Amino acid sequence: MEQKILELLNGIYPVDLIKLEAVTNEMYRCTGAQGEYFARITNYKGYDEQVEEVAYTNFLHKAGLGVSPTILSINGQEVEKITINNKEVLTVLYESAPGKHLSRKEWDADVLKALGRQIGKLHRLSRKFEETYPTRYINDWHQNEEYAFLKYIPEEETAIREVAQEILTKIKNLPKDKANYGLLHGDLWLENVVVDRDLKLTMVDFQDCEKHFYAFDLAVPIYSAIEYSFVGGGNILEYGRSITKAIIEGYKEENDIANEMLEKIPLFIKLKEVFEYSLMHMYWNKEKLTEEQIRIMNHFRIRIENNYNLLDIDGLF
Repeated sequence: MEQKILELLNGIYPVDLIKLEAVTNEMYRCTGAQGEYFARITNYKGYDEQVEEVAYTNFLHKAGLGVSPTILSINGQEVEKITINNKEVLTVLYESAPGKHLSRKEWDADVLKALGRQIGKLHRLSRKFEETYPTRYINDWHQNEEYAFLKYIPEEETAIREVAQEILTKIKNLPKDKANYGLLHGDLWLENVVVDRDLKLTMVDFQDCEKHFYAFDLAVPIYSAIEYSFVGGGNILEYGRSITKAIIEGYKEENDIANEMLEKIPLFIKLKEVFEYSLMHMYWNKEKLTEEQIRIMNHFRIRIENNYNLLDIDGLF
């Protein structure tokens, strides 16, 4: 299969790829004579939405944001259609981002402040993009299938379903305007950020870009850091407060954000928690759950059912 994909990519892109390896079932690392690339091959989004997403990320790259640019095909297209096993799929080829994924212990306040600056610049540029190129195919967040919580969380889990519905209702009812709502990355896990020696950051994997409250793009890396990057050596509650303070300080160097929206970050973290829990029901085979999967789901159940807050922001802003 990988050899077949390699041949297809070499046939439609002006590159000489000699090696291809799967990173996920949709992303492939490609090594060529001219350097390293990443190919995304997926029908996760339709053609028109992927074209719009690539126009957005290329706009960000040209404006100086750390985003990987795409490689045009020999047909002059940024999104190409290829056929694998009699199935048509869409592919985009990206230049490899400079830098590396940091180890958990390296995600300190300095790096997260730099990330905050990048997110602030991202949102500022997003407004410019939407003013020039109004989007037609990229959805508002709640229109995406992954937010259909009540479709996937079992009916017998009444407490979690009530929490999920309450969170959705609260966020949908928040007042929105161009200052607090628009195009964003949508999935800024720390794994979707690479860092070079000079603390230059590159954001990768905009596949989940959507229209949402900008505060959500701040909540996700904070959640990611608390959930996966804290390695001890202190108090995790203080770690959460310190990285939140750093991200917000960095963000404000590049963009304005109202305190009323900053105060909603714990709410957006709860949205992300329920989102992740719903995805488990959406994608995991409930008849073949591993012991580790059961353990993870139960930890989420305990937190959500008991309304536990991962982040304390009292007096922070």
